[in-house]
Amino acid sequence: VQLQASGGGLVQAGASLRLSCAASGRTSSRYTTGWFRQAPGKEREFVAAIRWSDGVTSYADSLKGRFAISRNSAKNTVYLQMNSLEPEETAVYYCALRTLPLSLVATREQGNYDYWGQGTLVTVSS
Repeated sequence: VQLQASGGGLVQAGASLRLSCAASGRTSSRYTTGWFRQAPGKEREFVAAIRWSDGVTSYADSLKGRFAISRNSAKNTVYLQMNSLEPEETAVYYCALRTLPLSLVATREQGNYDYWGQGTLVTVSS
């Protein structure tokens, strides 16, 4: 499986961006796709996850409802809609895929994912 993350860029604080994560290869084995981010000098952290079978989602508590994750099964693509972006959310955003069943709580742990995309840079200016 290969994951291609895209949609990053430079935006001003308060703006919106939509990231995409397109999967190719053996996509029939997909179970959960997650988004993580790594800010400069910080550890990678969980952002959101979605279960392919039923669309159930999980979000980091810090997002305050500003982000929304969704999927398009026909396109094998997961989206991350990010609204009201803040400068401290400048980071490289990564998508990851889990191929086996996983509890929603466990989707927050990056070690539970089998495949990772290359990341897309989001820069939020103040």
